[in-house]
Amino acid sequence: MKKKILIMGLPGSGKTFLAKKLATKLKADWFNADQVRAKFNDWDFTKDGIIRQVKRMKILADKSKKKYVVSDFVCPLEEQFKIFKPNIIIWMDTIKKSRYSKMNKIFQKPKKYDFRITNKDANFWCKIIIDKLFPYKWDNKKPTSLLLGRWQPFHYGHYQLFLKAMKKTDQVVFYVKDVNGIGDNPFSFKKIKKIINKKLEKMFKARYKINLAPNIDYILYGRKVGYKIKKINLEKKIQKISGTNIRKLMRKKGILKKL
Repeated sequence: MKKKILIMGLPGSGKTFLAKKLATKLKADWFNADQVRAKFNDWDFTKDGIIRQVKRMKILADKSKKKYVVSDFVCPLEEQFKIFKPNIIIWMDTIKKSRYSKMNKIFQKPKKYDFRITNKDANFWCKIIIDKLFPYKWDNKKPTSLLLGRWQPFHYGHYQLFLKAMKKTDQVVFYVKDVNGIGDNPFSFKKIKKIINKKLEKMFKARYKINLAPNIDYILYGRKVGYKIKKINLEKKIQKISGTNIRKLMRKKGILKKL
């Protein structure tokens, strides 16, 4: 059965670069909106023009004999999804606004999507998107990154750390220190695992594992070992995200019990 993959988002969000990479990996037919418009010499961005364009994209995709078809266009209107009927929707949410003010005004964020892409790293996201078609299988023999922490709770800064780790290796192990009930560590291993899965499972599924670790204080080694211990440098604004502050806010809102 043919799979129609739609890569959508504001102009300048990186749709075309990702589409080209993905189409090459899948040996798919690729239909780019600008190339199609140029062929018809139709640069009409009124609502009628936008609907006319999506109908063209649908006809081209439906006529393809390939197993996979990759189409990239802005798709600013919800109505376009119903016309095109993609099997997989990839939303390029990498910019807040484009250089086209009219398109910014009419663009509607998708209510449903399979992937929300938050940066322009096409090589990384190709790997994750292809997992949707060919599910990844965990392999203990493959190079793996280890992330050790309390994760009290797992937050956006931790998520960015995970993404960086995924760029180093194809799979990641979380070790959660067994500190629940010691000091200001209110979340149980079960709760932390649930939070991490809620954030990662949809997109990354078999590429990570979550294990309970003792309350590790030191990571020691004698001579040269067969792995690397590296610090991942995140943006300053991400480094400022604090689990301590998040817990304080949760207590203020009554989500956590006060100490």
